[in-house]
Amino acid sequence: MLDFIASGFTGAGWGVLALYLLLATQLTIFSVTLYLHRSLAHRGVDFHPAIAHVFRFWSWLTTAMIAREWAAIHRKHHAKCETEEDPHSPMYKGIGKVFWNGVELYREARADRAAIDQYGKGCPDDWIERNLYTRWATSGVVVLLFVLAFLFGAKGVAAWAIQMAWIPLWAAGVINGLGHWWGYRNFHTSDTATNLSPWGVWVGGEELHNNHHAFPSSAKFALRKWEFDIGWAAIRTFQSVRLAKVLRVAPTLNIRPNIRVPDMDTLKALLAHRFQAMTDFHRHVVKPALQEEAAARDTKLSRLLPRKLRHGLADEGRWLSPDSRAQLEQWVADSPRIRTLIEKRAQLAAVLEARGQSAAETLARLQAWCSEAEASGSRSLQVFAARLRGYALRGASSAMPA
Repeated sequence: MLDFIASGFTGAGWGVLALYLLLATQLTIFSVTLYLHRSLAHRGVDFHPAIAHVFRFWSWLTTAMIAREWAAIHRKHHAKCETEEDPHSPMYKGIGKVFWNGVELYREARADRAAIDQYGKGCPDDWIERNLYTRWATSGVVVLLFVLAFLFGAKGVAAWAIQMAWIPLWAAGVINGLGHWWGYRNFHTSDTATNLSPWGVWVGGEELHNNHHAFPSSAKFALRKWEFDIGWAAIRTFQSVRLAKVLRVAPTLNIRPNIRVPDMDTLKALLAHRFQAMTDFHRHVVKPALQEEAAARDTKLSRLLPRKLRHGLADEGRWLSPDSRAQLEQWVADSPRIRTLIEKRAQLAAVLEARGQSAAETLARLQAWCSEAEASGSRSLQVFAARLRGYALRGASSAMPA
């Protein structure tokens, strides 16, 4: 009897239980990143109904999350990112709150039924969703508890507790929290999203969070040669046996040589890669100008402008504290050359983000911007404008940033 209480029906040891946990938690992560996130929320991939239902069932069994609510909350996060309406922004909620109390923030967000109705469209609404997965949302984890207790005894209860903490820790805490607070950025997106690691393995590829925010509807998160997305590897495996259909991936940027005037291909590529354009501007125009400024003043770059403020230049100090932002603005005001470049970047951003005008009008504004850049006398700005003119998309599949 004591053996049954300790190890359950199977009598399995800790090694078997560890293997179960590795497989079970990875399947839970895949249910979230592949189905709820990439397929349901962003429509980047479609899965065969049999595979989709495995993900739906496992999500019900291990997380108690309702698919429509999860998708709605995530879509709202993208729509309202880094604002007071963002369900889990560390910039407004605080990193400690998001990391340690992500579940509480999720509950608060799901209580906003108007937002769930607004952002939850297009999610499963079949008989089993209405009568089991939604109506009895918390029953799955209770069933799992009894199954694990029967199979593994007290060890199974411990395994169940770990599974219950898995998504709140890694998804709600690490991705929603640290993924907007610490890491590296391939793209200067309009939020604080970061890549936590170039190898997205442990959390299903969600570690590549900055890439995802640059191209939300892309089914593939790895966008650099050295990056790896295990979720994309799983999708490709399903695709090879016709159990998945990729709908969208981030478009590949092609730089055409000797394009004298921006054309419609330029504009299409820029609208798809506007974050890449802003990143290129900072790396190839602002950074060299800072180095030249430091050399002209015969000082080190770190003394010219502290590291934190240099990073703030990438997004006009949007995420700096009020005091640091004021310090940066004053420094820019006292540096005419840098101020001119920052103004040119803001003008380019205004062209790309303009709403309510035709493509022809936007193209005319882009052409005017390039002409002014070429006449500016700034070598780095001229080179950047020449590169910008050559932007084009390679291939037909695209995923426009949201």
